[in-house]
Amino acid sequence: MVRHQIESRGVRDERVLGALERVPRHRFVPPERAEEAHDDVALALSEGQTISQPYIVGLMTEALALAPGARVLEIGTGSGYQAAILGELACEVFTIEIREGLARRAAELLDRLGYANVTVRCGDGSRGWPEEAPFDGVIVTAAADRLPRALVEQLKDGSRLVIPLGGESQDLHVVVKRGGRLDDRAVLAVRFVPFVWPEEEPWGRPPKHASNDSTASGTASSAP
Repeated sequence: MVRHQIESRGVRDERVLGALERVPRHRFVPPERAEEAHDDVALALSEGQTISQPYIVGLMTEALALAPGARVLEIGTGSGYQAAILGELACEVFTIEIREGLARRAAELLDRLGYANVTVRCGDGSRGWPEEAPFDGVIVTAAADRLPRALVEQLKDGSRLVIPLGGESQDLHVVVKRGGRLDDRAVLAVRFVPFVWPEEEPWGRPPKHASNDSTASGTASSAP
């Protein structure tokens, strides 16, 4: 799937392609959908969420342009699949999921799979993770109607925020922070579940640190 369906569509970074080949996507989907895990489609999870289309995971990961040793923030852990891909590439991954059940299951699975460099927290992703900032990259796996200010503030200068923006009509944006300026470009029409903006969502404790991957629908809008 990776070479025929993802590389052929333009994802060229060998580190990203290698991560997609190594991470067992079937472990992140419900057992009854395991046979479909190697298809390039989004699949339903519990609580009305989905695991992103592998092509979109690869595209968003490549867009981060992560260097070895990077520290990354993900908003919207979902199944944990995107966090696992990031864990193959980055030194440290911090991922936030607002739904407690999803956060707990993702943390437990990432732990079992040996992703000691991935830490899951249950809480409000719009606030980011200030005590671990700044980050070499931030990725958001739900569509927001605006850029979350805290996420921009927690991004290192010269680094990238990859985020779907919009409502019924959405585009994937790559935002580069350069001093006091943001360089923003839209790269692809997509479909993601909505970003949650709680008014007062208390921080949750990490359900588990993965010691030993989009709340996203995550599909290209032209995908079948």
